[in-house]
Amino acid sequence: MSTTSSTTSTDIELVELAQDGHRAAFDELIRRHDERMRSLAFRLLADRHVMDDVLQDAYLKAFRGLDRFRPGSDFSPWLYRVTYNACIDELRRRKRTPASTHEDAEIASMKPGPAQLVGTSEAVRLALADLSAGQRITVVLVDGEGFDHQEAADILGVAPGTVASRLYRARTKLRRLLWDEMRR
Repeated sequence: MSTTSSTTSTDIELVELAQDGHRAAFDELIRRHDERMRSLAFRLLADRHVMDDVLQDAYLKAFRGLDRFRPGSDFSPWLYRVTYNACIDELRRRKRTPASTHEDAEIASMKPGPAQLVGTSEAVRLALADLSAGQRITVVLVDGEGFDHQEAADILGVAPGTVASRLYRARTKLRRLLWDEMRR
């Protein structure tokens, strides 16, 4: 398979090629989706070094699990699910929610003043870190990545009502956290 054909192929075509043993097709799939998977993993794990290890594990699991991928399905939600599960496995191994890391401590010490916090992505990132892992991933998938409730439910392995409930609670908490931060 040539590089040119892999970059113009659809995800479905690349999955079929990868299922037939074409490693370059799988590599192209990962290249296409890596940035979003990194974003997801970092938001859940809050540690870049751990994130790299977990993504390597997730991609290996995805490669080994290609035979279970439903033909004609959308690859992106499937890879989100594999990545999400690898992150949750890591969080369970740690037996705690993402803790503050050295990187988080540096960010907190450089926190801008109240006037600068409103509208900054940093304020949102810090508020997201205060959510439970379930709420955080739900907000990331729906509000950050644009998945609808059904797609997010499929990725998370929960009912769409659970997605709606988590989203409501998360948004309520985010509003409160951001409002409190703005008033400081």
